[in-house]
Formats: sequence, C-alpha cells, structure tokens
Amino acid sequence: MTVSSPEFWIALLQIIGVNIVLSGDNAVVIALAARGLAPDQQKKAIVWGSGAAVVMRIALTIGAVELLRLPYLKIVGAGLLLWIAVQLLLPEDEGGEHAAVAGSLGAAIRTILVADLVMSLDNVIAVAAAAKGHTVLLVIGLAISIPLVVFASQLLLKLMERFPIIITLGAALLGWVAGDMLVTDPVDSPWVDGHAAFLHWGAPAICAVLVVVVGKWLAARKLAAMAAGRVQHVAPGRAASDGILPGALRRVLLAVDGSEGASRAARQLIALRGDLRDPAALSVHLVNVQRPVSGDVSRFVPGTTLDEYHRERSEAALQPVRALLDAAGIAHTDHYGAGEPGSTIATLAAAQSCDLIVMGTRGLGTHTAALIGSVAQSTAAQAAMPVLLVK
Repeated sequence: MTVSSPEFWIALLQIIGVNIVLSGDNAVVIALAARGLAPDQQKKAIVWGSGAAVVMRIALTIGAVELLRLPYLKIVGAGLLLWIAVQLLLPEDEGGEHAAVAGSLGAAIRTILVADLVMSLDNVIAVAAAAKGHTVLLVIGLAISIPLVVFASQLLLKLMERFPIIITLGAALLGWVAGDMLVTDPVDSPWVDGHAAFLHWGAPAICAVLVVVVGKWLAARKLAAMAAGRVQHVAPGRAASDGILPGALRRVLLAVDGSEGASRAARQLIALRGDLRDPAALSVHLVNVQRPVSGDVSRFVPGTTLDEYHRERSEAALQPVRALLDAAGIAHTDHYGAGEPGSTIATLAAAQSCDLIVMGTRGLGTHTAALIGSVAQSTAAQAAMPVLLVK
C-alpha cells in the first residue's frame, strides 16, 4: 500500500472517521476535566493532557497492530469490534459513580490521561484494524484525527447531536472494519483468497448492516425498558396561575430543544391561549431534556460539573422560547432534565397532571428520524395525554 494508491486514502479516511466517532466521550472528559480551572490553566491542561494522550494512544495502537498479525486475534478483535459498534447505537446509561473534583492543573492532566487510557480500548482496536499493518498510515491518521477531536470537540459534539446519523454511519463503519478483520486473519485469509474472494467486500457489508439492524433493535428494547421519573426540577421560573376552570385546558407542557421548530411550537401555544375561555388560567411548564453522558464519562468527571454542563446547555435551549413566553405575558415554570427525552418528557407531563404536550416535529436531529426515531415520535408513543406536534 503506497501513498499514491486509493487503498491508502480509503484506509486513512477510515482511521480518521473511526477515531472521531469513538472519541466523543474522550472529548467530553477533556473539556469537563479542565472546566474548573482558570482560563490560562484550561489551555495548558488541554494541550499537555491531550498531547500526552496522543503519544500514549499511538504507542498502544502500534502494539495492537503487531498483535493483530498473530493467528486468531483478528477474529477475536472482530467480535469485540462488533460488540463495540452495537453498543455505540444504544442509549447511554444515566447512572454511574462520579469522580472527585479535579481542582488543579496536575489533577486535570492526570484525569485526561487516565480517562483516555481506560476509555480508548475501542479506539485502539478499531484504528489498528483499519490501518491494516501500515504504521505510517496509522501515525498519520491519528496525528490528524486526535487533535481534531480535542480542539474541535464542542463542534463535533454539536454536529453529532444535531445529526445523529453520524453515529449510525460510524457504527456501520466499525461493522465494515470488523467484517474485513474476519476475512483477513492469518487462519482463514488463504482460503478466502482462493475460494471466496467476494467475502472481502461481502463480509464487511453484511457486518455493517448487521450492526445497524441489531443495534437499532436493542436500542428500541432498551428505551422501552428504561425507568421513568428522571426529570430534575432545578430552577423554577415564575410560577403559573393556579386558578383553573374545570373542564378547560389547564396545564400544558412545552418541550423545547433550542431549535426553530421549538420556537414555532411556542408561537402556536401562544396563539392557542387566545382561544381559551380563561387565558389567564393556563399553566405552562417549560422543559428541556439533555441526553445523559455515558457512564464512562461520569467515572472521571465530578457530578457537580456534569450538572452544571447539562444546566448550561438547557439554559441555552430554553432562552429563545422563554423570551417568547415572557413577551406574550405567559407565566411558566422551568424544568431541566437529563435522560432519554421522549420518556422523560412524558413522565414529567404525567407528574404535573398536564392536559397537553406541545412540541415541534423538526427539532435538532430530526433529519434522521426515519433511521433513529424522533423525540416527537417517542414522546407521542409514551405520553398518557394528547401531544400537539407543530411542524
């Protein structure tokens, strides 16, 4: 494989893509571990911690490349990589013990290094497999992708959050790499080359499809089984009126995510209030639900830091709709939550005895609703009261 060959550039893109998709949690740890430091120390912690992590990751991956030359290890690695790919599509758990606060530059750097070492097994295996024994290709791919993940972590996280299909495609890419590993192990490679050469593309394609199908099926089952009651009432805003007329629309839950679709839903609610017999009796609960970080992240980041992280993101999402409601003179109570959005919204609506849920159908990430199911669809399926979906 030479630099001028198409195979080189395809493998390079695979390494970069795999590392970006699998480094989301690492990026969150890096950002949050340095969060409590002074601004100048934050930069030092990110640069030194990430730099050391890059060197460690390259050394570990080169070692993995050499190990994968041994018989049967590629087959074992392929099985592990398929498991990692499926896990990538599952909803993140909300539990997990939180780490102690890292209050100094040295502590932040240690947190970044330890977290990267513990959380990078999937990266090491996947990147080593994609490199196909080419050390120069491996070093170039990691040298490009790791700094990209570190210094553009917030942008990458926002892109993945807005376009969840990136995660689905990343899982499919891992399945493809795993399929390639299965047919290139020293044990079965001679037979495949001589009798079933089509498996060089057939096995990766089958594994990619299998990962997406199994992952989505397991994700649907996990979402259905997740426990309810995950909304945290953190900072109530102005309390809405309790003077409610019997038989009238009394309590409405307005779910927002910071998108234009959420603003349209708020404007629809404002217009709806004008049709009520007693508009002043309307009680509005405004909620934003953040998806939880993974259990791996919570092991290295203090719980208070994660709470602040979720709260800041919720505040940014609530602000545009809060301004619309305030301008219209509609009192509201604000809620923040972290969990699977659909079930969490439905649970809060039931807890507040809401008569109606109002939300947009085209919020952040809904471009991939056909593949992953939108929050609006999930809420409508689980809510015990009517759901008004605003396009």
